[in-house]
Formats: sequence, structure tokens, C-alpha cells
Amino acid sequence: MKSKFGEYGGQYVPETLMEALIEIEQAYLKYKDDSDFISELKELYEEVANRPSRLYFAKRMTEELGGGKIYLKREDLNHTGSHKINNVLGQMLLAKKMGKTKIICETGAGQHGVATATIAAMFKMDCHVFMGKEDVERQGLNVFRMELLGAKVTAVDSGTGTLKDAVNEALRQWTRECDTTYYLMGSVVGPHPFPTIVRDFQKVIGEEVRWQLQEKEGKTPDVIIACVGGGSNGIGIFYDFIENKEVELIGAEAAGQGVDTNYHAATITKGSNGIFHGMKSKFLQDSYGKIMPVYSMSAGLDYPGIGPEHAYLAESGRAKYLPVTDAEAVEAFEYLSKTEGIIPAIESAHAIFLAMKIAPELDNDKVIVVNLSGRGDKDVYQVARYMGVDINEQ
Repeated sequence: MKSKFGEYGGQYVPETLMEALIEIEQAYLKYKDDSDFISELKELYEEVANRPSRLYFAKRMTEELGGGKIYLKREDLNHTGSHKINNVLGQMLLAKKMGKTKIICETGAGQHGVATATIAAMFKMDCHVFMGKEDVERQGLNVFRMELLGAKVTAVDSGTGTLKDAVNEALRQWTRECDTTYYLMGSVVGPHPFPTIVRDFQKVIGEEVRWQLQEKEGKTPDVIIACVGGGSNGIGIFYDFIENKEVELIGAEAAGQGVDTNYHAATITKGSNGIFHGMKSKFLQDSYGKIMPVYSMSAGLDYPGIGPEHAYLAESGRAKYLPVTDAEAVEAFEYLSKTEGIIPAIESAHAIFLAMKIAPELDNDKVIVVNLSGRGDKDVYQVARYMGVDINEQ
């Protein structure tokens, strides 16, 4: 099982975690091609996650913008409201096969935490979610949902109190209890084998897009766009098309208040090679390699690094990654809501904004597919505050 993507990836962890990582890799290699495991996962995708998710033609958006056709891969319609459940179902099933009785995870916007808490309840497993204090305050609805589902939620107030700090604390806790506990990584980050495992459970998104668009348009996409923090929804929709160089792959990074300020999370645009959270990748760091504070109004994108496979795709030129500011994401959030009647997650709105820019530049026979990675219920209050609207006075 390949542990690196070019120079990126690997395992940079203390000895105490190596045995646990080896155990996970061996279990994954045992089950990933096992017909019973594949059949059970397929049934879970259909019966629990509501797959295949719909490929939706954004007719009004396409007509209004002109140029290329825009399709939305509706991961927001999945059970729990985002793409996160794809990976959670796969890893939870793996944990069950390994005989683990407890799940531990990190979460940023809360969607991974909600999905994990949901399936842990279904599988009757204990669940402990670590979430940055800042994100707990921004995403109170998702915190309550996790607790309602029976999960213990720990607010992490170290560092900047965001996703990177939640990962730090979750990994520390895992070292104390890895005999009985499975760490359910939420994105394509961390030490090997997590980037590969998470990708493999998310690649169903791109596989579905391939046959769905063939049915609708008789072709493959010309452009695929996804928001990118750690990068799981992005690699999920990109992966099946990486070898087809005619398909342009574009990631939307969180530019926050602008890449020329200190308030952004645009890792590919402004980052450099380094080692953090057990992997070699690209990170926002100072000249001494110290990880810098990052910012985005999107709790799911304010991570100071990116998955190693994305770093490799950027370095090789196979994919490009473009910054999108908070203001631009809010513009797209409002635009999609009013144009198609779909309220997207603020993370997904970053990708929608790039589609709004790119579509008018394309010929009418070109097709853009945007991964609508999650729904925006969780972000309505935050966007309202950003727009200066007091919901309580409405």
C-alpha cells in the first residue's frame, strides 16, 4: 500500500502510534477487497447515506450566467447533510471488523462529528468528538446534534481553538486508549494510511459523477470544482478523473479576508512544504516551520495544511487551487439560494463562486460539475451576522 504521493505523505508519528497505524493498515488491506465487506458497505451507502447522491442540472444558474452547463453533485442530500458520511460508514465498518468499541474523532464545522456520532449510535459504539472552542461557538447547532446522538464533545481551547487544535488533542487522547479505540480521521490528512483510506471511501462521489453525466450528457465533465480544506470532498470527486488529463480539476481554498492579509487559510496559494499532524505536505508556516494561525469564516476550511495527495496534484500541475474570500463565498451562498433554491454549506459556497466565475468563459457545450459538499443550515446564523442581519428581530 503506497504511503506517499510523490514526496508528500508518510508517517511522522511517535512510536506509541506506529503499532496502531500498522494495525489499521493491515485491517484495511484485509477488508478493502473482501466481497462481504464491499457488499455490506454498498448496502450502508444505499440504505443509510442515501446514495447514489443526485447529479443536479443547475438550469437557472446556467441560463443566467451563460457559457458552460453547471451540474451540482448533491452531497448535501446525504443523511447528516454532507459528504462526510461516506468516509464515516467505511471506517466505522472497518473499526467494527477490528473489534474496536469506541470511536474518537476531530471535527471543524461539525459535519464530520455529526456523521460520526450518528453512525456510532447506529453501531452502538461510544463516541468522543474533539472540536475547537472557536468552532464550538460558531457551530452550536452541530454541537447539540452530536450530544443528542449520544457523543461526548470536548471543546479544545489550546492554540487558536480551531480544527488543527482539535486534531492535536484527539491524537493525544488516542495514544492513551488505542487498544480499544479507533481514530476515525475526517479528511485526507494525517499519517499513512489515513489519506488513502479516507480517499478510497470518498471516491464513490467521482465514480457516480462519471456514469451519471454519461447518462445525462453522454460525456465526462470538462471542469470539476470542489472546496478544499483538508481535502476529502475534493479528492473524492477528483480521483476517478485524475488520469483523464482533459478534465480540469480545480480546488477552492479559503482566502478569508484576502491572501495578502494574515487572515486566510489558502495553503496551496501561500504555503510551503513541511511536516505536521504526522504527514509531509504543504502548510501555512513561518520561516522556522512553526504552524501559523489561520482564518476563514468557514469552520470546515480553516485548516493550516492540506492532504498530501492534493499537495502532489498541485505540485505536478494536475490540479489547480484558487483562493476564494469570505465575501465571495457569502455572495455565492446568497446567489445559489436565490437562483436554485438550494442553501449550500459556506464551505461549498467557495466552490460555487469559482463556478460563477468560470462558467461564462466556457462554450455552451462544456460542462462544469461542482461538488456541493454540504447543506447550509448550520451556516445561516453566521452568514446573517456577516451580512449585518439580526435574525432575532426578523
